[in-house]
Amino acid sequence: MKVGNADAGRGIFLAPLAGITDLPFRTLCREQGCTFAATEMISAKALFYHNKNTEELLRTGENDRPLAVQLFGSDPDIVAEMALRIEDGPWDAIDFNMGCPVPKVVNNGEGSALLKNPRLAGKIIKAMTDRLRKPVTVKIRSGFDAGSINAPEVAKILEDAGASAITVHGRTREQYYSGKADWSVIRRVKEAVSVPVIGNGDIFSAEDAGKMLKETGCDGVMVARGALGNPWIFSEISALLSKGERIPKPAPEEKMAMVMRHLDLQIAQDGEKNGVLKMRKQIGWYLKGARNASAVRNAVNSSSDLSEIRELITAAFS
Repeated sequence: MKVGNADAGRGIFLAPLAGITDLPFRTLCREQGCTFAATEMISAKALFYHNKNTEELLRTGENDRPLAVQLFGSDPDIVAEMALRIEDGPWDAIDFNMGCPVPKVVNNGEGSALLKNPRLAGKIIKAMTDRLRKPVTVKIRSGFDAGSINAPEVAKILEDAGASAITVHGRTREQYYSGKADWSVIRRVKEAVSVPVIGNGDIFSAEDAGKMLKETGCDGVMVARGALGNPWIFSEISALLSKGERIPKPAPEEKMAMVMRHLDLQIAQDGEKNGVLKMRKQIGWYLKGARNASAVRNAVNSSSDLSEIRELITAAFS
C-alpha cells in the first residue's frame, strides 16, 4: 500500500507510543519487517514555544524510512504552522493524533477529545492540507465513549478535508486500552471512505493481523502493545501475509541478543545513564516468560550499573 508517495509495503505499521517508540525501538522493529512507523506524538504548542524536549522526539536516522512525524493539538493555525515548520524534515507524512486518551491531553481538547468536535477536527486537517505538500494522515478511535461511536462519520470529514490515510483504533477513549477492540467499526470506516484505512487494536500475533485484514477489509494493520518486548511480531506478520508461513517464536538466546542490541542502541543514543533508565521498562517487557522474570525485573529496576544489568539479562535467558 501507499501513504502519499511512500511505499508502505504490505502495510505493517508500528503505532506511535509515547515514551516507547523512539529511534532505537523503531530500528529493531523495521529490521524485523515493520514497513512504516511514526515518531512519538509531539505537541504542536511545544514546537511553537521551542520546547527543547521536542528535539529528542524528532530524532531519526537514514534507515528509519518510511516515517511519519505525529503532531497533536487543537488550534488549526498553530498545528498547521508547526507542521509547515517541520515539513522539510526527513519524513514522508505528517500524522495527526486524534486517539490519545490520557487526561492531560483530552482535558486540553486535544487527542481523542476531538472526536467530540468533528467540525474542529476537519478544520485542523484542512488547515494542514492547504499549506503542506506532504500527505497528512490521521489516527482516530472508534468514538469518545460507547454512546458516541462516530468513527465512520469523523473519517469522512477528515477525508473531505484532505487526509491521505486514516488509522482506526477499535476502542473508545473511555476504554483506554481495556476490553476488546471492536473491529466492526474499522470495517465501517473502510466502507465510508476511499483513502487507505489502517486497522489498530488487539493485534498480538500474526494470526490476529490476518484476521483483522480479512474481517475489516482494511489496507494495513498497526501494531501497538503487541510489539512491546516483541519486535519479532513484525517478521511473523510479514511471513504470514507474504508466504502464508508461520515462523517459530524466538529462542531464548535470540531474545537475549535482541535485548542486548536494544540496550546498546539506547546507550549509543542517550548515553549510559539515561539509556539504562529508558531501557528498564523495555527490558521488563522482553523478560515476559523468562526464568524468574519478576525477580529479574525488580533487580533491573533497582540497578543503574550497566554490567550488572547485562549479567541479569544473561542469567534470565541462559
